[in-house]
Amino acid sequence: MGGNMIVTVVVILYLLIMLFIGWYSSTKITSNTDFMVAGRRLGPILMAGTLAATEIGGGSSLGVVQNGMQDYGLSAAWYIITMGLAFVILAFVAPKFRMATVKTVPEYFRRRYGKSSGLITAVIMLLPLIGLTAGQFIASSVILSTMLGINYQVAVIIVAVVVTVYSIMGGLWSVTLTDFIQVFLIIIGMLIAVPFALNYAGGWEAVQANIPEGTMSLFKGYDGFAIVSLVIMYVATFSVGQEAVSRFYAAKDEKAAMGGSMLAAVINFIYAFVPTILGIITLALINMGKFDAAHFESVGARYALPVLAIEVMPAIICGLLFAGIISATMSSSDSDLLGAGSIFGNDIYKAILKPNATDAEVMRVTKITMCLVGIASMLIALFNTQSLITILMFCFTLRAAGAFFPYVLGHYWKKASTAGTLASLIAGTVVVVYMERVSGGSLFGIHFSQTIVPGLVVALIFFVAFSLIFPAKNETTELAEES
Repeated sequence: MGGNMIVTVVVILYLLIMLFIGWYSSTKITSNTDFMVAGRRLGPILMAGTLAATEIGGGSSLGVVQNGMQDYGLSAAWYIITMGLAFVILAFVAPKFRMATVKTVPEYFRRRYGKSSGLITAVIMLLPLIGLTAGQFIASSVILSTMLGINYQVAVIIVAVVVTVYSIMGGLWSVTLTDFIQVFLIIIGMLIAVPFALNYAGGWEAVQANIPEGTMSLFKGYDGFAIVSLVIMYVATFSVGQEAVSRFYAAKDEKAAMGGSMLAAVINFIYAFVPTILGIITLALINMGKFDAAHFESVGARYALPVLAIEVMPAIICGLLFAGIISATMSSSDSDLLGAGSIFGNDIYKAILKPNATDAEVMRVTKITMCLVGIASMLIALFNTQSLITILMFCFTLRAAGAFFPYVLGHYWKKASTAGTLASLIAGTVVVVYMERVSGGSLFGIHFSQTIVPGLVVALIFFVAFSLIFPAKNETTELAEES
């Protein structure tokens, strides 16, 4: 069996296993709670695996390899290290998230601040999930087309169909079980690649001799403010992003929610340096003349690692690496897809369009929505190949800026009101859209590397001011009951 055939077989087997898990998970689904939050029975280990896999996506695998290879060197690791720091911080509020016993973030807003807040939050959070899903479809498809030598458009269709089908079949049970396998594939695939790449380069000393001075500095590409800004962005987006916070809702208890977040942080801290080192080795190979940068020009620098792997690794190892890289992107896209379906089914269809809908009807609408979002994301992926991290960053900041403080402080501050929440949602979103799309990242003449930081500051001011000027009718942190 030829090398390319072995790689193809390994990848096809991986995709078939994902579909089998989707089918198996569907046999465990008996209610909408099972589908959206896995019956609230995830322990800390399953939680850690699915949390880490969800956030270690295309941007934080191939994107970090690219940054390590280009301008950032070792400091590219901060992109993932700061995710781990965010999980450490979130571990202390995770028990509060779990205690709320909601299925989605907009449900929390609706029961805490009223229907209008819930609907606005649902719309703000639903739209970016389509962009996030498309971004991960793009990453998976370029990898698949690069390594199997198939047309990019065909790869998009394969990825979209597989992810959408297994996610629809088993909901969060399916997503959690596939994530658990995928996080190990991601880490093991990347780790195995390191010694092969090192051997091809002639050892670590040869690598060091062929990289620019300062490449091994942890602060070459990020200063202290940039690192803090990244942590703030991740804390804000993981807190209100349905694809991440649903894991806290699915924990079997408050202790599991905290433990899962801490373990996810450890996984991020370990993994951060693996794609970074691979990027640095790739840079050394280019400088040595052992790897021609022209080889990956047709697909872009982000895909230097897959192209290099085809050249220097045994077929079976190459197949494992590719399965791992696809895992990184698929484990994020399935969560985005489920998040979009859950929000529409739970917070638009059930809450607004048909309040007397049965559990079965809500689950059916959730699955139909996931199918439609999968198709929409597939179409976006077919015609859009712009920078993944740019797409992800904008989607992250758009939904998080206005929602963060009403959501997190709502668990602690009794004076938080509907007026304050609406003001925060509108102000935070307006600031982020203005800075991203109009001013080029500037506000009042000051440029920010992370637009979410001024977005959060403005949202906090509006949230506190309007909550005090237009106080809540009932000062309580308890959520209203729903029929």
